[in-house]
Amino acid sequence: MSNLTKATPDPHGSAAASAWIQRWSHLVPARGTVLDVACGHGRHLRWFAQRNHPVTGVDRSQDAIDSIADLVAAGQAEALLADLESGPWPFSAGTQVRTFDAVIVTNYLWRPLLPAIVASVAPGGVLIYETFAAGNETVGKPSRPDFLLQPGELWRACEGLRVVAFEDGFLQGPDRFVQRVVAVRQHAAELPTRYML
Repeated sequence: MSNLTKATPDPHGSAAASAWIQRWSHLVPARGTVLDVACGHGRHLRWFAQRNHPVTGVDRSQDAIDSIADLVAAGQAEALLADLESGPWPFSAGTQVRTFDAVIVTNYLWRPLLPAIVASVAPGGVLIYETFAAGNETVGKPSRPDFLLQPGELWRACEGLRVVAFEDGFLQGPDRFVQRVVAVRQHAAELPTRYML
């Protein structure tokens, strides 16, 4: 079982995008493709689709996939129903991994997927990830260690990417311990890039 707890269940995906996602979305290349892992009801898919990004959402819940049917019907999104924890990474075919200009993950942790998630970031692309961290067991759920990042764990998972931002701490409203990272995959011969903070 995984941590699929979303901050506020929203059957229509109309909840605001995470402040972390909003803050760092400027690093996604213009019209770049976006993958939302464990997309839930699509609040981040809608955020990026409204900014003219082709979006792909994957989730194991049929209800979640159904909630973004309007985006799919409008040709703004691709939706994939897949159990990310029991089957293969749905964006791999043999040794080939489909890559995206941005990979977004919020409030979800399944450690065996971390290498596949990082591998799905295209050259010039960005990983924007935030989820619960150790200490959250003192304020609510999730509380199982399986679903809580240990200190520095998300940073270490980004090996091969350039970490632009990293936070590991406590937030209020609702109270929660989080860890979050923004990391880019630089082109091999790229000159130093100015990643605006």
